[in-house]
Amino acid sequence: MANKKFSYIAKNEDGKTMRGAVEAGDKRHAVDMLRIKGLFILKLEEVREGPPFLKAVLSLFQKKVPPEELVLFARQMVTLVEAGITIVSALDILSEQTENEKFRSVLSEVRSSVNTGSSLSEAMGRHSDVFNPLFVNMVRAGESSGTLDVVLDRLASYMEKTNALQRKIKSALIYPAVVISMAIIITIVMILKVVPVFKDVFSGFNAALPAPTQMLIDFSDFLKQYFLLVVVMAVLALIGGRMYAATYKGRIQIDRLKLKLPVFGQLLRKVAISRFTRTLSTLVKSGVPILTSLEIVSKTAGNVIVELSVSDIKNSVRDGESIAQPMEKSGIFPPLVTRMVSVGERSGELEKMLSKISDFFDEQVDTDVEGLTGLLEPLIIVFLGVVIGGIVLCMFLPIFKLPTIISF
Repeated sequence: MANKKFSYIAKNEDGKTMRGAVEAGDKRHAVDMLRIKGLFILKLEEVREGPPFLKAVLSLFQKKVPPEELVLFARQMVTLVEAGITIVSALDILSEQTENEKFRSVLSEVRSSVNTGSSLSEAMGRHSDVFNPLFVNMVRAGESSGTLDVVLDRLASYMEKTNALQRKIKSALIYPAVVISMAIIITIVMILKVVPVFKDVFSGFNAALPAPTQMLIDFSDFLKQYFLLVVVMAVLALIGGRMYAATYKGRIQIDRLKLKLPVFGQLLRKVAISRFTRTLSTLVKSGVPILTSLEIVSKTAGNVIVELSVSDIKNSVRDGESIAQPMEKSGIFPPLVTRMVSVGERSGELEKMLSKISDFFDEQVDTDVEGLTGLLEPLIIVFLGVVIGGIVLCMFLPIFKLPTIISF
């Protein structure tokens, strides 16, 4: 079942009124989540939103705050807070310095909320499109423990490592994506522009052409005649795929398929495990309650299958089990991870063990990305040779057989 969004008005332990939103499977789970945070609920109602695909399309046109901007903000906040500058003054300074218009506007609103009595975490929680639950809950933990500067520094380090991992994967995929795109464009141009020229030349032979050449010419004629229709069908197929991927069932099937892909599946699994362990380690070390931490981790997993597994782990922990037991049952986490987590729980150093697991899998991902990059280069060369070379060969095949196909 897809999570729903609920808006709430509640009072915290200090009697302050808080407003915000929370995502949960149903209203009962939303109530449980808010109570775990120590909130007394005054009002809770479901937020009716548009279709998932419409939300996905609209999100493409919304301005976003890049992760690097948030890292810089956290680092600068650490410096200002350590220097004894008040939160309001620090937000005022940082809102003037940032070059991102949306982030400047958000920081101004956060400053206004803090200035009128809200806590920093409460004010950030009203801008979930910029500050995710991980950011908000860690700030809340820092405020509660009086170590906001330490928590912000830890948060910035976490985001830097996470962003570095994502950049490595993206940079490894840019080269093959560009080359394959260029190959597709060149192929289409050859089929639409070059093949018809050879067709006119071959029409003077007055003889049957070799089968591969004739098939390529027939395909060229079809593509020229129905090119707009093919483009429209491709666009509709892409839109249909996006619509299906935006549904909960579609996300489950696609994310399950991702984890089963050869080579890429293992890489994505290692990335998900690294993100899970690093996020949970950071939250636990910052003093966020374990159930709240697992709830946050499930939302930042980046894969629905992993998210469902983490949700099962959270439910098991709520029922009194350890973290390692449900992790082992999930089938997502390898034995190395579950054993190290079990050792961390027994020794009381869970966050350190989770951090070591994350570092280990980060190194594994680096190695896999380097190997994948080396593997893709020859595969791309083979792809180009087969596609482009095949078209050229089909066009010159009649010329090679010129004496046998021309009728005198």
